[in-house]
Amino acid sequence: MSEDISRLPPQVQQRLLRLQQLQQTLQAVLTQKQQLELEFTEVEQALSELAKLTDSATIYKSIGSLLVKAKKGKVTTELNERKDLLNMRINVLGKQEERLRTQVKDLQTKLQRDLRPLSPPPP
Repeated sequence: MSEDISRLPPQVQQRLLRLQQLQQTLQAVLTQKQQLELEFTEVEQALSELAKLTDSATIYKSIGSLLVKAKKGKVTTELNERKDLLNMRINVLGKQEERLRTQVKDLQTKLQRDLRPLSPPPP
């Protein structure tokens, strides 16, 4: 297989390498976005549960390996801020994902065009 690639013109080799890099970057962005979406869902669930509690309810929040007593209002504010930050980061990653998908698609189209003359004609 590597012998086949080495026979390709340098421009095509570079495009193949660039395609691999773009696909790896896209995969990393998708993984990161998925992790942030999971955390976003967890924050939403925590906020939902907090909303069911009275203001005088005893709340504990996790700080590292410790659970520390906290006020409902403060925890709610912190979670809402975290939710906003996560939402913003998810949107940024979504735009990055779209851009990468477009670049991958364009590069695949160019590679198909480049490789078409190299393909043997159908019998």
